[in-house]
Amino acid sequence: MTSHILIQLDQITKVYQAGEVAIWALRDINLVVKRGEFVAIVGQSGSGKTTLLDILGCLSRPTNGTYWFAGQSVESLSEQALTVIRNQYIGFIFQTFHLLPRKTALENVQLPLQYAGVSSKEQSLQSLTMLDRVGLLDRAQHYPTQLSGGQQQRVAIARALVNQPKILFADEPTGNLDSCTGKEILSMFQALHEQGQTIVMITHDHELAMNAERRVTLSDGQVINDESVLSSLSLLQDTHELDS
Repeated sequence: MTSHILIQLDQITKVYQAGEVAIWALRDINLVVKRGEFVAIVGQSGSGKTTLLDILGCLSRPTNGTYWFAGQSVESLSEQALTVIRNQYIGFIFQTFHLLPRKTALENVQLPLQYAGVSSKEQSLQSLTMLDRVGLLDRAQHYPTQLSGGQQQRVAIARALVNQPKILFADEPTGNLDSCTGKEILSMFQALHEQGQTIVMITHDHELAMNAERRVTLSDGQVINDESVLSSLSLLQDTHELDS
């Protein structure tokens, strides 16, 4: 696998057993994500997006197929090895933020560094730097209940970035935000992408997915479309010009 490819899925299948009934969540998924890409994975409820995210994030194992992450086949690794990959190489951003309510913004951002065994002084330094990067240095000692939804999501982004991950997985990251705040978060993702961060965003919203550079569409556990958003936008523009 070439060095510019960060993720490669070959014939990934996920089957759940409900008694004697086999439920096919994913069927023969082939997917490549290159370093520095901003990819949106879209699909309706039940299309397989969450199952795919769980496998990509090393939270679940496929039934069949091969998953290469940064050149390493990971689907058969031990749980301990998968934990190391999640902590050191992957950042997660969720719709519901997943902040610990009894910890300050600073303490929430420090958590990945604690798990990685970083010294307390370095934890504080790196976390404050990251809060400053997302514009929340003055909220470092605030608790989640003292922050707006957009501020909580920015704390979650700081936490996801503090270990300098190879990739960010964002699961419906604007789903609990108003449209104005959602645009602010998307602008932050675009800025991160411009700085070279690899991002995979899961969403059911095709309009939201137009903010990525590439859109992968799932239906019934299969990839039915994989296209450049730029090409799609150009086609829409050309069609509009022909109609006018």
